[in-house]
Amino acid sequence: MLKHLAFVMVAFALAGTPAWAAADDGKATYDLLFKDGTLDDVSKDHVLLYNRVVTNALLPEAAPRDTGEVELSFEDSTPPEASLRFLRAGKHRNLGVFPMSVGNPIIMYFVEATVRDMAEAAGGSPFYIRNRVKEALITPTEVQSGEAMYQGKVVQTKIVTLHPFADDPNRDKMKGFGNLALTVVMSDEVPGWYQKLEATATGSDGPVYSSVMQFEDVEEAPQ
Repeated sequence: MLKHLAFVMVAFALAGTPAWAAADDGKATYDLLFKDGTLDDVSKDHVLLYNRVVTNALLPEAAPRDTGEVELSFEDSTPPEASLRFLRAGKHRNLGVFPMSVGNPIIMYFVEATVRDMAEAAGGSPFYIRNRVKEALITPTEVQSGEAMYQGKVVQTKIVTLHPFADDPNRDKMKGFGNLALTVVMSDEVPGWYQKLEATATGSDGPVYSSVMQFEDVEEAPQ
């Protein structure tokens, strides 16, 4: 399962080659979301910490399981690699090791976790869901400017919101996930580039799903 998750996450990053990208504007969206070099300025003896909070009206018992911290650390390897692990209630689960050439893998984990959660809660094929999300990643999308707080100061951000199922013929069968919105908030002033990654879905009866992954801090790696 771990090797499969790592493969899928790397595949997301490699899928933005010119042969796959359908339009220049769409490729610009992808290149912004999967920006190269986002870990280059992070000291390799430090770790990046992200907090993930999940609510799931369709599968309430899954929310506590999926809520916790995600830690990004660096491997002493050639070529350079970054590893992710999920921490909850004093336990941890390895999520995989990824080449730093693909940038910060936290966005790949965010996307794949959303795909998994949607397939588990609403049913349907994860392959179909993943393909619709991949299409959204190369759809020309407006980039908004914003502000966020980091270490007690205001930083400038870029915000991209994707709607993978807005025109999907099956959206009414998705138990509210047809309205899924993926919002990525990025800033050059935040280590690792991603300030917040959020997935939300609201059905006719109210909120269905929310996954908010927010950058918390950069800390020295334990010796």
